[in-house]
Amino acid sequence: MPDLKLLSERESTSIDITGWCLRIGVAGFFVLVGLEKFPSGPGAPWVALFDRIGLGQWFRVFTGVVEVAGGLLFALPRTTRVGAALLACAMVGAVLVHVFVFKRPGNAVIPAAALAAVLIVGFRRRE
Repeated sequence: MPDLKLLSERESTSIDITGWCLRIGVAGFFVLVGLEKFPSGPGAPWVALFDRIGLGQWFRVFTGVVEVAGGLLFALPRTTRVGAALLACAMVGAVLVHVFVFKRPGNAVIPAAALAAVLIVGFRRRE
């Protein structure tokens, strides 16, 4: 009969490769999308989009900071849920903007999918 104490110690020290891969994938997506929000040169697509939102360009920069910080926090196991909370707030906001400000609910599919990924990966239990 295996010693349960040894078995639990072995399990607690094993590396959750699947969790790391999922977190890094989601985190990488948000860090890259967040970094795209910072350039403000002519033709920058995020500048035009945030002009349409009507809150000013400070909101574009703020959103970029939230996405980059949330992505970095999401990558680390100890801070995944804090990062997930930040990213979930940003994606709920994006869904609401598409539905109520732009009045194009079909365009909310991508932020809704990103929100689902954040919630599924961020709150998944380790096998």
